[in-house]
Amino acid sequence: MNQIIMRQAVQADQEQLADLRALVLYDDLTRLGRYDDVKVRERFRNTFDPVHTRIIEVEGSLVGCVALKPKAEVYLLEHFYIHPDYQGQRIGTRVLKLLLEQDEVQGKQVVLNVLQGSPARRLYERFGFILDSEDEIDVFMSVQLQ
Repeated sequence: MNQIIMRQAVQADQEQLADLRALVLYDDLTRLGRYDDVKVRERFRNTFDPVHTRIIEVEGSLVGCVALKPKAEVYLLEHFYIHPDYQGQRIGTRVLKLLLEQDEVQGKQVVLNVLQGSPARRLYERFGFILDSEDEIDVFMSVQLQ
């Protein structure tokens, strides 16, 4: 199993991560009739916060990112993207486990949204996330950590 390194994001990572988001979400957004090459990157730029974002590296290569942002009494899990070449290698599982085991999130609720039909939903369900609500595009989920 490859070693995963998670490092703090910096502002200079923004464009590479915006491109990663476009690549990862392309199939799902196209299926939903919502893919827009400009907007998919713009939405990332508008919510990117390097303070709460981690870059996921394997063998020195950037393979993904994830953000866990404190919001009042909950944490927002967002921008969790793994490059398609690295999907299916349990990287997402290992990263999510590390995030949810952090002391600062214990006893808190973690919320997220995932696109309708995305295989990532199964990952979240394995970690106990449950459906809160959904619409034609998004599925909103949460888990209460002990």
